[in-house]
Amino acid sequence: MTEMEKYHVILFDSVHHALRSEKILKGMGIPHKLIPVPRHISSDCGVCLRFTIDLRNKIEDALNGKVDIYEIRPL
Repeated sequence: MTEMEKYHVILFDSVHHALRSEKILKGMGIPHKLIPVPRHISSDCGVCLRFTIDLRNKIEDALNGKVDIYEIRPL
């Protein structure tokens, strides 16, 4: 597995949802990073949330019903 294959990203419809997600995950101590949306991925929002694939279920559970997620995909 390459370094990039270890990560997934969450795309949002707005920067507001990305920032809210960061606040929620930071408060729960869940490792993540806000990054610019890579050029090979398109989204209406310019930032996405990157995380390791082993945290996907934990992050989805933490954000479910709190923010609108556009898409979750491998990086």
